[in-house]
Amino acid sequence: MSAPDTAALFAMLEATWPAAATRRLGPWRLRDGAGGGKRVSAATLEGDFTAEAIGPAEVTMEAAGQTPLFMIRRCDPPALDAALAGRGYALVDPTLIYLAPVGDVAAHRPGFMKVFTGPEPLAIMRELWAAGGIGPARLDVMARVGGPKCYLFAREKDRPAGAAFVALHGNVAMLHALDVSHEFRRTGVARNILGKAAEWAQNHDAQWFSTVTTGENLPAQGLFAGLGLHSVDNYHYRMKHSR
Repeated sequence: MSAPDTAALFAMLEATWPAAATRRLGPWRLRDGAGGGKRVSAATLEGDFTAEAIGPAEVTMEAAGQTPLFMIRRCDPPALDAALAGRGYALVDPTLIYLAPVGDVAAHRPGFMKVFTGPEPLAIMRELWAAGGIGPARLDVMARVGGPKCYLFAREKDRPAGAAFVALHGNVAMLHALDVSHEFRRTGVARNILGKAAEWAQNHDAQWFSTVTTGENLPAQGLFAGLGLHSVDNYHYRMKHSR
């Protein structure tokens, strides 16, 4: 069972957390995220890079009311990152991609009545997500996913405790929008959610389980490592300074 390569990982990210619209402009793939966050709004390089190609992408994003934003992947030429830095673009949100065989994570499935799954988010999940900064625009991203997907709702001590979203692309399941109420953090709720998500993924013939977190989120990194997930790739963004 071969692990997905870089191209497969980023195709999985795109499919399980899709932009509202995309278009090609020269060597770039431009995205309209409709307010759904950086990943669905960033331009990516899909052709041969020249520094002169940055300007037209900037102009197009600004004309659409977007702050110019580029995702830089490990597979991209170093000259791209250097050119954006030279134009005053700030480096933001270094992000790690985690991966494990789905069975390794599903082995941590929670006990009975700990985590529930469903095809649509419950009202209480919307409230939990809103409290954690995951608003309607990101819920719209989840709704746009066309493949198999599942919403997860966790309870602890008979109270709402957390929510997440998982979607499948090919043989990889990707967990997004994991949010646990402050009072239930470090109590096993996040671990239960990931275990249940992996169980759902295994039942839908996934072979791999993936998620992402920022490089500064040490608690999440510890959680993922404890479930057998390993950092296998990374990316960051370059964002134009506002004047």
